[in-house]
This record gives sequence, structure tokens and C-alpha cells, in this order.
Amino acid sequence: MSKFRLAHLGLALAALGFTAAAPIVGLAPAHAQAVRAEVGKQLQAAQALMKQGKHKDALAKLREADKVAGKTAHESYLIDRVRASAASSAGDYGTAANAFEALIASGKLSASERGQFSEGLIGIYMRGGELNKANEAIQRQLKNGDDPKLRAYLLQNYYKQGNISALETELRNAEKSGRMSEDMLGMLANIQLKKNDKVGYVNTIEKLAANYPKAQYWNDLLNRVQGKPGFSSRLSVDVYRLKLANGLLKKPSEYMEMAQLVLQARAPAEALKIIDKGYKAGALGTGPDAPRHQRLKDLADKSLADRNKDAAATEAEYTAAKDNDGLVGLGYGLVQAGQTDKGLKMMEAAIKAGGLRYPDEAKLRLGEAYAAAGKKQQAISTLRGVGGKEGTAELARYWIMAINKPLAG
Repeated sequence: MSKFRLAHLGLALAALGFTAAAPIVGLAPAHAQAVRAEVGKQLQAAQALMKQGKHKDALAKLREADKVAGKTAHESYLIDRVRASAASSAGDYGTAANAFEALIASGKLSASERGQFSEGLIGIYMRGGELNKANEAIQRQLKNGDDPKLRAYLLQNYYKQGNISALETELRNAEKSGRMSEDMLGMLANIQLKKNDKVGYVNTIEKLAANYPKAQYWNDLLNRVQGKPGFSSRLSVDVYRLKLANGLLKKPSEYMEMAQLVLQARAPAEALKIIDKGYKAGALGTGPDAPRHQRLKDLADKSLADRNKDAAATEAEYTAAKDNDGLVGLGYGLVQAGQTDKGLKMMEAAIKAGGLRYPDEAKLRLGEAYAAAGKKQQAISTLRGVGGKEGTAELARYWIMAINKPLAG
């Protein structure tokens, strides 16, 4: 599954409106107020230490500044401002959080700075493991307007805490408002997997494959759909066709099994295409099973020759017997053999005539034939009309997904 990635909040001094090299009174025009020498001396010493990377020593100097009696609110503000940066850099997140909180409460920050420091505080809480405080701060910020980055941090925190109820609520709200990202869908899928919600999990993986087409999602989707209650084993060949269309066949056993299933479906030209792809990919024709691969290729060659020789007689036989299922299969085989127009017309006429044992299966195969012929719009139109409860409806949707948004390379 796709793991939710957490980008660290940037705490660079420049991002906080502060440059260590700048004199204390020169932080910004609003801060250009006089400070007493006993305070300014410690602040400047702390800055010099920070420039040398000695952030813990800088914190010690700031503690000396804290001891100065009768500090003004502005002096305290400047001390906390330097301390926020020094503690953050030193990894002293407790001290940094206190400094950030004091700065935000000071009333001296501009509106833009207040937002920057508020986000910085969230980062400090998260780095320090104070996830409850981080969540509260994030929720306060989100009241000012939605921020996808902060909402992502909130979800990550709930996930880390194991707060599944809050996480699900956030994810459902995001789903309703159309804000579901790839990471959010991945989180939802993980929750459904842990809850053994197989139907929900497959639905979520379907959304991932449709919107973020990757091999991991497609493999998971096609493997899982076959385990759904009522899925017909007759459709195994159609699952393989989707795998092949998405470039998911990798193992020699996969090429072999698909070719055998296609031969059983009486489409030898398609079987030869599969075997040829296996050879070109280096999956077939090598290793100790190379003789088996060759025997399968020879069988496919012979089957195609027999089919070509008997095609007219077979069509006449099916037509006389009104075997429209047979005609659908024969037409599909013709499309794969390059007789596209004849094959498609034969399939269309057989489906229109009716009397099919599995009408939705026949429509699915017609959609696949259109896709194989490069007729995308006809394929999509046909596939949209496929229903059924044995897996045909799902596979039709997946074909549309594969046509509209091919698997990323």
C-alpha cells in the first residue's frame, strides 16, 4: 500500500521572519525598540553562538537574559523570539514550544507572522511527540480556512495515535467534499483491511487504481475482485486480459496460464500474441521450462491453423443451431486474428439476436474486442451497458478505467 508521507515542517529562521545575523533591534521595523544593555548583551551573545552552531550555549545565554530584573514586555518578546529559533535548532522541543506559545500570545506578531509561528508550533509539537497538542493547534488553524497540508498532518497524527474513529471521520468528510488524495485513500484502505471490510477495501482500491493508476493498485484490485463472493471462474480469462492490457504479466507461469485459458476460449490468435509477448519479455523461452513454452506455442499455432481452416463451417454450424454464445466467441477470435470488421459484426449480431446463456459476459467480451481493435469510444459505450452479479460489472468498470487512464509507466 501506499504509505502516508509526512513532510517535516520547515523551521528555517528566514521562514519565521528572523535572521540570526541581524542585530536584535533590526529584526523588523516593528521590533526596532530600545532594549537595556544588560538584556541586549545576552541576546547578541546568543545570536553569535547560534551563528557558530552552538545552539545549546545560546539557550544558556538566554537564561541569563531571563534573570534580568524588571524586563519590559518587548524585551521578553525578543528573548522568546531568539529562544524559539535556538531551541528548535537544538532539538529542545519543549523549550521551543513554550517560546512559540509565548510569542503567539504576545500580541506583537503581524497577521502573517502569527500564521507562520502557529504552523511552526504545530511542527514543534509533532517533532516533540506532543500529538494531542499538535492536533488541537491544527484544528484551531483550520477554523481560519482549510489547509490541505495541515489537514494531512492531522490525519497522520490520528493514524500514529491509532485514533481510528477520528481518522475515519476526517476521511469520510474529505470523501464527501471531494478532497480525497492518494494518501487519504491509502489510509482508508488500510483501515478497511484491518477491519476486514473486504467490500469497502476493494471499492477504495478501485478508486486508487482509477485516479492514481499504478501497478500495485491494479494488481491488488484484480487479485481481490476474484475473491469477492459470487465471482465466476469463467471470468478468469477476462482478469488476465486486463492484466495484459496494463502490462502486469511478469512471471512465466502467468503468460502460460493466460495462453492456456485463451486457447480454451477458442481464441488461438490471441494466445499466440500472449506467447510472443512472453518471449519478447524474456519470461518464456528460457530456463528449464523452455521446452514446455515451445510446446504451448506449437499447440497455439496448430489451433490457429485448424480454426482458420474450419472457420466457415463452424460459423454455419453455430448459425444453424442459433448458438449465439458460440458466435460471440468465434467473432472475438476473428477480431484477435485481424478480421476486425467481420468479427465485431458477428458479435454484435449474436448479442442482438439474444438467447445467450450469459448476456453480460457476451457484452463484456464485445467491449474487450472493441478495445483490442483500438475502438475506444465504442468499447466504453458497450462496457457501460454491462451489468451482472458474477463479476462482469466490476470488470467492465475496470476496462473503462484502463481505457480512460492507462497504467502509469
